[in-house]
Amino acid sequence: MNPVGKPGKAGSLMAVEVALARLLEMAEASTIGERERLPLAQVEGRILADDLVSTLDLPPWPNSAMDGYALRVADWTGEPLMVSQKIFAGQVPEPLKPGTCARIFTGAPVPAGADCVEMQENAEVQADERVRFIEAMAPGQNIRPQGQETTVGELVLPAGTRLGPIEQGLAASLGCAELNVVRKVRVAVLSTGDELIEPGQPLGPGQIYNSNRVLLCSWLQRLGCVVIDAGILPDDLAATRARLGELKDVDLILSTGGVSVGEADFLGIALREEGELTLWKLAIKPGKPLTFGHFRGVPVIGLPGNPASTLVTFALLARPYLLRRQGMKEVEPLKFQVPAGFDWPKAGNRREYLRGRLENGRAIIYKNQSSGVLRSAAWADGLVEVLEDRTLIEGDDVNFIPLSEVLS
Repeated sequence: MNPVGKPGKAGSLMAVEVALARLLEMAEASTIGERERLPLAQVEGRILADDLVSTLDLPPWPNSAMDGYALRVADWTGEPLMVSQKIFAGQVPEPLKPGTCARIFTGAPVPAGADCVEMQENAEVQADERVRFIEAMAPGQNIRPQGQETTVGELVLPAGTRLGPIEQGLAASLGCAELNVVRKVRVAVLSTGDELIEPGQPLGPGQIYNSNRVLLCSWLQRLGCVVIDAGILPDDLAATRARLGELKDVDLILSTGGVSVGEADFLGIALREEGELTLWKLAIKPGKPLTFGHFRGVPVIGLPGNPASTLVTFALLARPYLLRRQGMKEVEPLKFQVPAGFDWPKAGNRREYLRGRLENGRAIIYKNQSSGVLRSAAWADGLVEVLEDRTLIEGDDVNFIPLSEVLS
């Protein structure tokens, strides 16, 4: 058996790692420089344009980690202590009187002179309202020190961070009402093929409904892109060239279909004639005929037309490219090893991404792995990675990429 992480070979086909590295290199060379300042409530899913540096200590003063009693450990000799004040969160306490304790609540500032908070469960209030402590205590106990989370001048979130609810909450804790974010990527989406027709229209002879357009437009919107629907291109070189030429004010042209070897591969022909073709034919299954190039200076990614091929190549190659264009550093999805719940007796010369899901801790795969079967992905909750030149028996380790990692 080959080890899980070792790439194989596929003749003249480009390895997945090489293709991704080249895509990310080209994305980084053309990162989007424009930015916009938005209210904190509107930045979810956007890419942070500038480092977020703390302008205050968090917490700004020592505070109690729980409800209890603040005291100076050296003042406690084992005898009950009088309560000299009561401190709620949001109040400014008086310095602690020597030989006393203070009733304190979670989040309240610890009074000067106190070096410990004992939880109320370990304290007994006597009839004379003095407090008896049951267990030994130590300085610093149950106190959150000033600057425990962050200090003034500390980098909290680097530029290139994708902002979600947690990052928004962290920015709010620093008092930020607005953040600078990278402008949204503008992506034109088009499909190619005389056989395609949009849902809602009657099917003619030899026609199929276009599922890729809806899939990609919805996915791009989840990624925070501005989507320009460029429709369906007929199998015609002049029409292809004309439509591509109209798409000037975009950051990427994303197409499906028309990128494999053949007389009707008009996208590839157009790129060769009026631009450049940088990537073509990858050692990946499904999705070998992926194309990357430029048309009159505009980047173009041509995805295969089969629905499962579109899904896999967008998830693993186009999505990281789009995120890196916005300055995001960590763009590859999480993957982890799980035991295979299936046999894979025939090794292939391309890396395969099988639509599968986890059951009882093992990866099982959909019965039909055809690149034209999108239902396999609806059934699945992840992609099972099978490396080149590898066979599997049930129980062998495989890499599993959750679909939740790539769908947003």
